[in-house]
Amino acid sequence: MDNENYLNHPTFGLLFRVCLVEENRELFSTLYAQRLFFVVTAESDGLDFQPIGRSDAKAMVENRMRMLRRSGMSQEYDQIQKVHKRTFQ
Repeated sequence: MDNENYLNHPTFGLLFRVCLVEENRELFSTLYAQRLFFVVTAESDGLDFQPIGRSDAKAMVENRMRMLRRSGMSQEYDQIQKVHKRTFQ
C-alpha cells in the first residue's frame, strides 16, 4: 500500500485505490470528492466497476481490517487503519 494506484473510470474520471478487498477486487473512490466508491474486479475481459455506497465501502474496509488483525499482519493493518481514518472520519 506504499504506492498510490489510480484508474480512469469512463464516466467519473480519475479514481484512487482505497484498499485491496480480496484477490482481484479493490475498493476505489473518486479522487476529489471521495463520495463515490467502486469495487473494481479484474476479470479476463477487463475491469468491472461496481458502484457501492459510502456505508458499504466503510464496512468493506472494516472487514479487511478485521481479517488483517486476525491474520497477524500488523504492518498491513496499520496502513489500512490510516486509510480508514483518512477516508471515513
